[in-house]
Amino acid sequence: MQRKWFQFWFNSPYYHILYSQRNDEEAEFLIDNLSAYLKPALHSRILDIACGRGRHSVYLNKKGFDVTGIDLAEQNIKYARQFEQKHLHFYVHDMRRLGYINYYDIALNLFTSFGYFDTEKEHVNALKSFRKSIKDDGTVVIDYFNTQKILSNLTHRESKTMEGITFNIHKFVAEGKIIKHINFEHKNKDFAFEERVQAFTLQDFERMLEKSGLAIKDIFGSYNLDPFDAVKSDRLILVCKKI
Repeated sequence: MQRKWFQFWFNSPYYHILYSQRNDEEAEFLIDNLSAYLKPALHSRILDIACGRGRHSVYLNKKGFDVTGIDLAEQNIKYARQFEQKHLHFYVHDMRRLGYINYYDIALNLFTSFGYFDTEKEHVNALKSFRKSIKDDGTVVIDYFNTQKILSNLTHRESKTMEGITFNIHKFVAEGKIIKHINFEHKNKDFAFEERVQAFTLQDFERMLEKSGLAIKDIFGSYNLDPFDAVKSDRLILVCKKI
């Protein structure tokens, strides 16, 4: 099977260099607010879907929860495994085919770790697997960017220098996706990566969630858990339950 853009880019050390400003403080702020809102019992089982290098998982575990982090990028999981302990585990796994059924109290998909696939059917299949993984009274939380705000403020070209590497980024919209072309030179070699994320709106999520057997119970527009505003909000955070 042909490897997809996310299998190359998320496995690359350059991905983490470009986005190194994504700090633990922000991750912990969101987890603190979600924990206060959801009030999970101590030792609740939490699944972190597309966990990256595990920053949310590690913090959730410190708060007393039993956490499993999964990610498709082998390098991310290899890195995250240094933090493993009795109630914290990491696995290389595809979100479209989750292993456990009716097992988790909460399934989290944070920081726009969705919208990577080509077809709606694949996204619905992923949502169905999120649903299957939680208990009947369990909760799924999806944290996506607010597409509407991104589209109205799109910076088409920018350069960022991180750790001595200048990343030239070209952003545009095509085929219903927000696409980023990332080009740079390092150690006399040229590199080119891309990100292709679906420009899903709240209406798209409502439709796909319904198809997957999930219903939206609450919608927030920031990591502060403010109400969602389609024009102003930075995030689209959906709290879902089984239908």
